[in-house]
Amino acid sequence: MTSPHSAPDPHDPATGSTQSHAHAHTHSHGPAAPVSTHLRKVIAAVLIPFATAVLVGMVALWPGGAPAHERTGVGFDRQTQDGRVVKVVAVDCADVNAGQVPPTGDTSTPSGREAVAEQTGSCKKATVEVTTGKDKGRTFVEIIQPDATRKLKQGQGVVVAYAPDAPRDLQYSVTDVDRSFPMALLAGIFALAVVVVGRLRGLMALIALAVSFAVLTLFILPAILQGSNPLLVAVVGASAIMLIALYTCHGLTARTSVAVLGTLISLVLIGLLGSLFIGWASLTGNTDDNTGLIHGLYPEIDMSGLLLAGVIIGSLGVLDDVTVTQTSAVWELHQADPTMGVRRLYKAGIRIGRDHIASVVNTLVLAYAGAALPLLLLFSIAQSSVGVVANSELVAEEIVRTLVGSIGLVASVPVTTVLAALVVSADRTGLGAEAGAPAPVRTGRGRRRKA
Repeated sequence: MTSPHSAPDPHDPATGSTQSHAHAHTHSHGPAAPVSTHLRKVIAAVLIPFATAVLVGMVALWPGGAPAHERTGVGFDRQTQDGRVVKVVAVDCADVNAGQVPPTGDTSTPSGREAVAEQTGSCKKATVEVTTGKDKGRTFVEIIQPDATRKLKQGQGVVVAYAPDAPRDLQYSVTDVDRSFPMALLAGIFALAVVVVGRLRGLMALIALAVSFAVLTLFILPAILQGSNPLLVAVVGASAIMLIALYTCHGLTARTSVAVLGTLISLVLIGLLGSLFIGWASLTGNTDDNTGLIHGLYPEIDMSGLLLAGVIIGSLGVLDDVTVTQTSAVWELHQADPTMGVRRLYKAGIRIGRDHIASVVNTLVLAYAGAALPLLLLFSIAQSSVGVVANSELVAEEIVRTLVGSIGLVASVPVTTVLAALVVSADRTGLGAEAGAPAPVRTGRGRRRKA
């Protein structure tokens, strides 16, 4: 028998097995623990206006498609078609005039050595057939230099660029190889792995991923191109992605709502810090050929605002992981020991969060470093000092992006933990349903005991 004030013994077959089973089921597959009607009303009073504001913002900023422009033929802004390599033969580079030796014969420079190799080496002549578009079936010749990093082989699919204003023999050229099959296969393997391991949760995660990508391509990118404020578009779009992804993957529960609130507060902090330091550091966001092309085609776009929008969207994915994990940890701690108050729940949850902070911050820094690895390698070759490297705008952007995102991640742990501790501790009526135990009943003396 259990005393009126004692918690169920986890080793007792009559109570512990049920509680342990309910705990495991809730954590892995089952629905999140219910909370009281009062708490549901409080959470709804916060989230419903927020969700309504996001919906209104999307309607007001909806672009209706990317604006048309005249193609420049530069970089990604080129007309392209599919092609296929039908024949590859070896030829003497001198016969096709692929390279010319410098007039001085100087081979001490990299350009001079490359010119000599191109003149005296063995080249490849690839015949490429256009397989799509109005010139389907047309062939052209592509000369492959000896030092070319991309080698073509017979039967290989390629992407060809089309320049309508060029002479007929120069209108088509190979710009890349066709990677659609290996990329699609890899995506299929990824989706299969997620569904096999995650089951229903994995399937819902894939659906949320598809919806997030749709918001990005149908709303965020076209709205920015239409001239809307990039920061405002990013905030509205990121909020929509957050609401859709979290509630799709984790259900319409109080636990998910707390994670949404923690993520929202952290995103606001990231936006404020990003806006402050991007302006303070005079980061323009126009640092390479791609951003220069965007600015040339759409000069009305605020490039520094675009940089800030990227910081917010880039931080969202990791924030979701941190806030959901912290909320679940606090809920499970409360379920394991319902007597824990707000202070004890917070202390226990923050201990878990510290481990999470260490791993996530390291992950974020390494992710940005990996993306900028060629740039860092270039600075290393130039033997530039750390101060010179960090002060360059290319690297400074990544530093600001990394540190602002990391500060938001670190702040999300205590913020989400204290929100979860307050919510779960304030809930008194949902405990019985959460633990799988019957609801408390009142005895004749006015005391509550477990049935």
